[in-house]
Amino acid sequence: MSDHVSDPSAPAKRPVQLFRNLSAKIASIPMILTALVVFVGGTAWTVVHSFTSSRMLPKLEFVGFDQYERLWSTRRWMISIENLAIYGVCSLILTLLIGFTLAALLDRKIRFENTFRTIFLYPFALSFVVTGLAWQWILNPDFGLQSVVRDWGWESFAFDPLNNSEIVIFGILIAGIWQGSGLIMCIMLAGLRGIDEDIWKAARVDGIGTVKTYVRVIIPMMRPVFITALVLIASGIIKLYDLVVAQTNGGPGISSEVPAKYVIEYMFRAQNLGQGFAASTMMLVSVIVILIPWAYLEFGGRKRG
Repeated sequence: MSDHVSDPSAPAKRPVQLFRNLSAKIASIPMILTALVVFVGGTAWTVVHSFTSSRMLPKLEFVGFDQYERLWSTRRWMISIENLAIYGVCSLILTLLIGFTLAALLDRKIRFENTFRTIFLYPFALSFVVTGLAWQWILNPDFGLQSVVRDWGWESFAFDPLNNSEIVIFGILIAGIWQGSGLIMCIMLAGLRGIDEDIWKAARVDGIGTVKTYVRVIIPMMRPVFITALVLIASGIIKLYDLVVAQTNGGPGISSEVPAKYVIEYMFRAQNLGQGFAASTMMLVSVIVILIPWAYLEFGGRKRG
């Protein structure tokens, strides 16, 4: 009889790994299927048809790399890439700088902090179309900023970026930074509020200045926060479209074209699906080229450590 009595000190059998958290796994099946069918399947379908001669309707008539050769020989596409590069670099640097500066100022426990935080975050609540239209009026030379400054007596003042093909992308950049800086400020402020107050006290005891404390201590500790902010800013840069349409519609001429607008134009207006698929595939490749090295450095280095 004692042979059949189990030892109470023996460890209980672990459940089969496959059936652990079974309800959670079942609940995630619809999302997994959606990701596979819509995102992965749609991406594969787009890439395959970028090698075809699809026009108004998709068709599997392969033409090799003809669509890509045409894409990279088109002046409109090259201008789109150049504009996105200028907008992307400036937006990334300035949005992070302005957002972190505003967060650092609010973190000093100033009066009316909630009011200032609401004011700075309010532009993010607006759609890009509303933001674009608002800044189109502000930058209009007849009744916008240029007109107001001239009414103050500075008759020689000239600021009309949206009608100047050389600097039109910077007029769009102003609107983008105005809308995005508030969100980055809130993210940075949340990171700063998570810093232990003892670190600041130790820095003061050691005689380290405020700026040096931020640069050498606080910012390195906020690395995950900066990564989150970078991902959000980068996603906004890649999909830049409605802000351009609302402000300039790609003008003057094609001087403010961006890749997303190029894709929309060729897929729905020019009725050239093959060319639109090729352009969207190149946008995907650019994201992958940036994402893979970052993921390797971020997660591969952590595993090695």
